[in-house]
Amino acid sequence: MPIGKKSPAAALAACPAPDTTEARQRYADRIMRLVDVGDKRIHDAFAKVPREQFLPPPPWKILPTRLLCGFATSNPRQLYRNVLVAIDASRGINNGEPALHAAWLAAVAPKSGEKACHIGAGGGYYTAIIAELVGPQGRIEAFEIVPEIAAMAARNLSDRDNVCVHASDARVLAPDSFDVIYINAGAVAPSLHWIEALRPGGRLVFPWRPSADVALAILVERTEAGFAARPLMGAWFIPIAGVAAEKHASRIPDRKQAQLVRSLVRRRDREPDESAVAVFDDLWFSSALVSQ
Repeated sequence: MPIGKKSPAAALAACPAPDTTEARQRYADRIMRLVDVGDKRIHDAFAKVPREQFLPPPPWKILPTRLLCGFATSNPRQLYRNVLVAIDASRGINNGEPALHAAWLAAVAPKSGEKACHIGAGGGYYTAIIAELVGPQGRIEAFEIVPEIAAMAARNLSDRDNVCVHASDARVLAPDSFDVIYINAGAVAPSLHWIEALRPGGRLVFPWRPSADVALAILVERTEAGFAARPLMGAWFIPIAGVAAEKHASRIPDRKQAQLVRSLVRRRDREPDESAVAVFDDLWFSSALVSQ
């Protein structure tokens, strides 16, 4: 290389980072329209949190979708679209689809001062958005089982006093309790630990993968009468590692049956009846409402 010439990487590092403020505002506007979410707090969180700070160094790999060819970019403004961005392509780990997360966040509706648990935190982008929603009086326990990605998340979130990152599989959350539990890895069935960690009025959302053909986001809410549950949308996530990765099932639903879920029941409270949609060792899903 000629003397006095910078390498492309050095030249990129020497350039000031583009201001993404306007791009983030337009991005938040588009994401809210895509999923018809009118919660200004969620909009403002997406507009505020810089996505590029929660990714590996550029160039970033934008993953292909049905409507978009994949490409690499070092321009952070390209990240402010409803696209998947690779975190660890070899493991199939990505930054997640913003519109899907906006819809999930609207469903669990984190409130100021609440305590949340984020399982499958990745690089911490959506952890940071939840941190904005629960505010400085709230608290988030974030779990990421891949050690190097957990370390990255801890670095990315180090300036947020209301977040603690754990490099583990979330079994340690059992003694604790939460208003919101946000799961970002597919599970055959939810862990009983998660269900029992919900406070009264607490909400849990997770990607349900009881079979290769069923992939649904399920919202669970702890009420006075029991655990209400309902499907939200399709949700294809990589399988969870560790806790709740494998569960024995005596009944597995097909796609149509899975859409009938309206409640979740612990087997120690009541054994499955004719309303059972899916049955596992310690819990089952019912087509009946919790009040029935």
